[in-house]
Amino acid sequence: MNIYQTKRALVALCAALGLGGCGSLEIGDLNNPSLDDFRNNPTESGVNSASTGLIIGHRANVSPPNGYVAQLGVIGREAYVFDPADPRAIDEMLGPTMDPGGGAYGGNHWAAPYGNIRNANTLLAALEKVGGRPTDAEKEGIRGFAKTIMALDFLVIINTRDTNGAPIDVDRPLGQLAPIENKEAVFNHIIKLLDEADGHLSRASPAFSFRLTTGFRGFDTPATFRKFNRAVRARVSVYTGRNQEALTALSESFIVSNVGADEGSKVAALTSLNIGVYHVFRASSGDTDNGLLARTVYGHPSVELDAEKTPAGVVDDRFTRKMTKQATLATAAGGRLSTDLRFIMYPSADTPIPIIRNEELILLRAEANIGLRNFGPAAEDINYIRTRSGRLPEKALDESNILDELLQQKRYSLLFEGGHRWIDLRRYNRLDTLPRNLSPDYAPHPWFPIPVAEIDSRK
Repeated sequence: MNIYQTKRALVALCAALGLGGCGSLEIGDLNNPSLDDFRNNPTESGVNSASTGLIIGHRANVSPPNGYVAQLGVIGREAYVFDPADPRAIDEMLGPTMDPGGGAYGGNHWAAPYGNIRNANTLLAALEKVGGRPTDAEKEGIRGFAKTIMALDFLVIINTRDTNGAPIDVDRPLGQLAPIENKEAVFNHIIKLLDEADGHLSRASPAFSFRLTTGFRGFDTPATFRKFNRAVRARVSVYTGRNQEALTALSESFIVSNVGADEGSKVAALTSLNIGVYHVFRASSGDTDNGLLARTVYGHPSVELDAEKTPAGVVDDRFTRKMTKQATLATAAGGRLSTDLRFIMYPSADTPIPIIRNEELILLRAEANIGLRNFGPAAEDINYIRTRSGRLPEKALDESNILDELLQQKRYSLLFEGGHRWIDLRRYNRLDTLPRNLSPDYAPHPWFPIPVAEIDSRK
């Protein structure tokens, strides 16, 4: 083959391997000379543009009807996707197996996050070569930002693969495949990245040298971005049972509670609970819109069935705010699946999707305290969410019922925001409590398979 064909073959191989083991190519990038320029002669503008690009890369595949939120929502019985043009939305997500050969379903949530991790590693290497601006302190800000985004991308990968594990030592030359590490090693790597990022951010200049999207409003300086970093650290610490570390991280995050103590402060309380960092979208040429308002996306009937109702008949306000009943019944799978529920929490193509919010942080604090057997403080946080977000009365909680109540509150507070119910039930070995809608023989999937090309490359 000529050098152009060779180059195309190597790029195709890297894509086939899901980027898990691919590194920089030894020959020049004839299709994208600007990339070679960036690697070898990075400029201030190039470094800043690449930093902003990591936000876009992390957003990839979050919002489509076959993306992260929707697919994890289907497996966690928060949603249905009834797409007549693609039965895999039912057959694979609710069926007996997921096909690891395709990138849209069983092999999903692999290539995109690894591609963004590759971009981050390329950016970090370029920082060692760029002269003049950014200054050393600005470079520290970029390092802290890039490693935080890398941690989030690895979290997408391990949230979907779980005990299947994933490669982590991926900054290698082409042909040197990173070994697939176990779940614990991947989480340890995520924590290492977050803590290193926190150190970089503490030494950074007062302002970032690059632009962040409006989804980071209030968290767009190194000092305030550190609070976001610590919030993510708290989530990962709870996931791994490091409860005291979670409480420490939460104390350094943007957690706020005790807002809106009376009925007249409902708006203030909800505003406080929604403080956080978001993926933002724009329905215009050259950008991506929020695809979760697609007509193929429906609510799972159990969301209404399991919503708490007061003796006076008042329904959990989170169900009322986030879902609506439609007049006609939507059906699929030959009538075996049906629902009259739709989500109204994403009303437009520009509606943002949370990455992490204050409401989750309060519930994470409750969960960490439950793990430490501090049931009193945990009950206070849970009842705060019940009364402010659910508009429900306080509930007597003790060791016998507090974990069940926590999971119920997380289910409705974080409904259809990022697969939280599926992830939480898996962590507590409760996946089998989910409905088996398509067949009693089809248990909910515990994880996505590693893509077949990634496995085949290792013989």
